[in-house]
Amino acid sequence: MSQFLMPSLGADMEAGTLVEWLKKPGETVARGDIIAVVETQKGAIEIEVFEDGVLSAYLIDLGTKVPVGTPLATIQKLGEANPEAPKEVASEKITPTFAKEPAKAVAKSSPTAVPTAITGPPVRGRQRITPAARRQAAQAGIDLATLAPGPDGIISLADLSAPTDRTRAEQPAPMSGMRTAIAAAMSRSKREIPHYYLAHTVDITVAEKFVTKTNKKRAPEQRLLLGALYLKAVARALAKYPEMNGHFIDGVFHGSKATHIGVATNIRSGGLIAPSIHDVEALELDRLMVGLRDLVARVRAGRFRARELSDATITVTSLGDRGVDLLYGVINPPQVAIVGFGTQVERPWVHKGKIERRQTVTVTLAADHRVSDGHRAALFLNAIGKHLQTPETL
Repeated sequence: MSQFLMPSLGADMEAGTLVEWLKKPGETVARGDIIAVVETQKGAIEIEVFEDGVLSAYLIDLGTKVPVGTPLATIQKLGEANPEAPKEVASEKITPTFAKEPAKAVAKSSPTAVPTAITGPPVRGRQRITPAARRQAAQAGIDLATLAPGPDGIISLADLSAPTDRTRAEQPAPMSGMRTAIAAAMSRSKREIPHYYLAHTVDITVAEKFVTKTNKKRAPEQRLLLGALYLKAVARALAKYPEMNGHFIDGVFHGSKATHIGVATNIRSGGLIAPSIHDVEALELDRLMVGLRDLVARVRAGRFRARELSDATITVTSLGDRGVDLLYGVINPPQVAIVGFGTQVERPWVHKGKIERRQTVTVTLAADHRVSDGHRAALFLNAIGKHLQTPETL
């Protein structure tokens, strides 16, 4: 018998609220199955299980906010006797409401004591709410107990009263949970990590022509984007400059053989998050593009998976579609580097001894001086550029 714990979904996460069970006691689970949804400052996170077995019993009630590492359920190995009587909790999504009194963890008949829940709102009744409405209510400080659900019994965005412009002007707007999380992580990064920065402008004319030719006979949903080439070029360059790929923890750099690239993505409700695409170095361009589309779509819908947030080994960010020529990112700890891509710009460029109009992009790097230095970092940026000039090899 093993325990399924509240995972850590980033260096800045201390706790999460269990809002939905996707498996019931007695159901068989396999490694990689999504069995629960946890609400954090970053949004609703789908939590995966990392072993095969049977979900034996719930240990935490829906709506309870608990620290990272708290046992949420027990997993029984296949063929193992179950010493516990399963406790089934309603698996519908329940959103806690705000109250003055702190919530208390419910005692369980479990061989391992469950830590007391972090101070937070208790669950009242069986209110159901869409993820988008939950985030909006949290950001606006709206008590869900004051809202009436729609005809289907679910509170949606339409059920939230929108404050008037005058109300917004009169009342100071506190930071949302997402902005608070970003502020904490980036403050820690700038405080603890000795950043240094480099920039390199790359001729991507060949890469652009490669993408145009590849997409010529493809449907829109199957087309390749330059962003996929950027990710692949970074992954290829990391194979030669591995000091940019990994985590710096407790004074020691832990390099990663796999390349899990975090993709900085804007969330429509506000904020930024960088979930990862796994094993980019091993993916063909078309598979990488499918993964990129899926990731961006889920993030913008406010739904992503636990390991996508916890194991990125480097981050790539781009504001090219916003007209930014270049950007210098802030490293997401415990990572040690972040690569930025600016806007594609047509420039006069010397090509084969002649001045021509060429498509270019400026690639930037912010890196951790505890792990690498400018000499190797410059070679790393040059390697990214060379890979982009031979897209057929990516």
